[in-house]
Amino acid sequence: MDLVPALEEPLKKVLGPATAKVMAEHLGLHTVGDLLHHYPRRYEERGQLTHLADLPLDEHATVVAQVADARLLTFSSPKAPRGKGQRLEVTITDGSGQLKLVFFGNGVHKPHKELLPGTRALFAGKVSVFNRRLQLAHPAYELLRGDDVTETVDTWAGALIPLYPATAKLESWKIAKAVQTVLPSAQEATDPLPESLRAGRGLVPLPEALLKIHRPHTKADIEDARSRLKWDEAFVLQVALARRRHADAQLPAVARKPKKDGLLSAFDAKLPFTLTEGQQKVSKEIFDDLATEHPMHRLLQGEVGSGKTMVALRAMLAVVDAGGQAAMLAPTEVLAQQHHRSITEMMGELAEGGMLGGAEHSTKVVLLTGSMGAAGRRQALLDLVTAEAGIVIGTHALIEDKVQFHDLGLVVVDEQHRFGVEQRDALRGKGKQPPHLLVMTATPIPRTVAMTVFGDLETSVLDQLPAGRSPIASHVVPAADKPHFLSRAWERVREEVSNGHQAYVVCPRIGDEDDDPKKSKKKPSPEDDAEKRPPLAVLDIADQLAKGPLQGLKVEVLHGRMPPDDKDAVMRRFAAGETDVLVATTVIEVGVNVPNATAMVIMDADRFGVSQLHQLRGRVGRGSAAGLCLLVTEMAEASPARQRLTAVASTLDGFELSRIDLEQRREGDVLGQAQSGARTSLRMLAVIEDEEIIAEARDEATAVVASDPDLKHLPGLRTALQALLDEEREQYLEKG
Repeated sequence: MDLVPALEEPLKKVLGPATAKVMAEHLGLHTVGDLLHHYPRRYEERGQLTHLADLPLDEHATVVAQVADARLLTFSSPKAPRGKGQRLEVTITDGSGQLKLVFFGNGVHKPHKELLPGTRALFAGKVSVFNRRLQLAHPAYELLRGDDVTETVDTWAGALIPLYPATAKLESWKIAKAVQTVLPSAQEATDPLPESLRAGRGLVPLPEALLKIHRPHTKADIEDARSRLKWDEAFVLQVALARRRHADAQLPAVARKPKKDGLLSAFDAKLPFTLTEGQQKVSKEIFDDLATEHPMHRLLQGEVGSGKTMVALRAMLAVVDAGGQAAMLAPTEVLAQQHHRSITEMMGELAEGGMLGGAEHSTKVVLLTGSMGAAGRRQALLDLVTAEAGIVIGTHALIEDKVQFHDLGLVVVDEQHRFGVEQRDALRGKGKQPPHLLVMTATPIPRTVAMTVFGDLETSVLDQLPAGRSPIASHVVPAADKPHFLSRAWERVREEVSNGHQAYVVCPRIGDEDDDPKKSKKKPSPEDDAEKRPPLAVLDIADQLAKGPLQGLKVEVLHGRMPPDDKDAVMRRFAAGETDVLVATTVIEVGVNVPNATAMVIMDADRFGVSQLHQLRGRVGRGSAAGLCLLVTEMAEASPARQRLTAVASTLDGFELSRIDLEQRREGDVLGQAQSGARTSLRMLAVIEDEEIIAEARDEATAVVASDPDLKHLPGLRTALQALLDEEREQYLEKG
């Protein structure tokens, strides 16, 4: 066993059972090691007080402050024994502002004795507003003075007071005391970093880093500890990914080289345009990978409309040329049908294999989705197993046991973030040998996130739009401040339609939910009253528009709960130009291609994420006419939601937006479930800020794994890896 007994010790053996229970239930901390890796969120200096002025509303906060004033007030109360209730009001200050603390009933006696003017203490509680002033009701507190000299000196040794991520049930200083108890065990922590790497970068040993992060004497101590602990996180994660890449590279695959005068050449010859430089470069990377005897694992990133489907289709044709089959996996039926339609249109007679009128070099392109009729499904399955069909496009129905291929050579996964690795691997298992894999995403991913979340894939980026794509103008429409802007938005939609174009209106909700719309599940946020109402719904808005500002236009609805045939019929009518305005949910976010649609109005735009808005916007301006995207919101100008929308309106660069998105969200959301377990979440590493560390850690990890794939000479690293991912997790590092 490589495990470190001292750090594996359960907390319930070391701390009181009540404290250990709260730590397990509320903070996900179970062992001494877990607690040692529960780092302080920030530090207070004894001589310098927190800014009370910056306290966040509705959050659990810990402040260090001095009592300025304390008053015991008596008021009449039917609940009190003698009709008189007591309330203690304490005003604390830190020089930047004041905060009122309130204690009621029997809870006033102890603080009344202890919280005398001039006393300094740590106070913790939930910040609320009463009579337009900030207050903490019944806060917990810990005096900072030397009554019990030994304990105070021990607990608050050093000038810096660590403040921990805490919960209402366990205040920061109680966590600090618990850490104090287990800190001696830090000496037994085995170091995951190879000695040469640690020394080469001047990083402090792990026990010293743990000591300095929890009990720093100076700010330099904190810096030393942080640099070291960030490296640990980046390096161990990158080693897990490097081992996966290494294992994948050992797998055998059939090399697939396109024939000289085959299907691909015939397809290229009939293309009415030339491929962009980017498409040619990325195609070359893919063809080079396909020609090797190890499975390709490549992520293809490209903005909406950058021509990813074209690149993927050429790769599929190359594999069919080489005698294999290709499968394309789409996240929804609408998208699978859309891909099937656009690919058969692009290929023309080349997609009519086995049919009269089919070209000499041709193959069959079949669609396979869950809602197909039994006869169509039977025929599609037969075409796959007999190799009649070279290309199949479908939803995860493709992964079912019944589906068998003649010789699966390439799997293309569209919109990876909707597919887990398990599904990817289930499809991979359908080949005689592992097929090549191409993953596509239209969500621009900053380089470091690509290295972290998709670290087991090589990355190709398509960053130029094909010729003929039009610019999109985006504007925020503040419906609450300036209602006439919204009226003007509907006028703009009518103008686009009168010019022969079409428009989308997107809403966050369908509107036929069983729940009462008054009981919105979304918690009201203090940001704005707009948050208190349920999100706008497709069915309501479509009705209002048809009877009001868009009267006389042909308005239709599209949402995920419609039967697949109805959805398809609505999309066909819209694509054919028979519908003027499509009111939809985000089902149109991926893949719907209607070049004649030039305008999009997004209602309650603040309810969508940055990358989702960018995706939606990419649905307009796909033809020769300029696109227009209007982001409608009732949020106040100063709110973070409005700033987010302004950022989206100000740039069309998806990579820039993905950075903004990442800075505004917690890293955990972005990394998805890959690191969501309490033990494996990134505690110290910030994916955007620490770009250099991640890049260097990736290089170091690749080198370490190449020279010692089983980490035989690095027991400490093996232990850290087991803590990050048990064997199962390493196989399936779930993608966000």
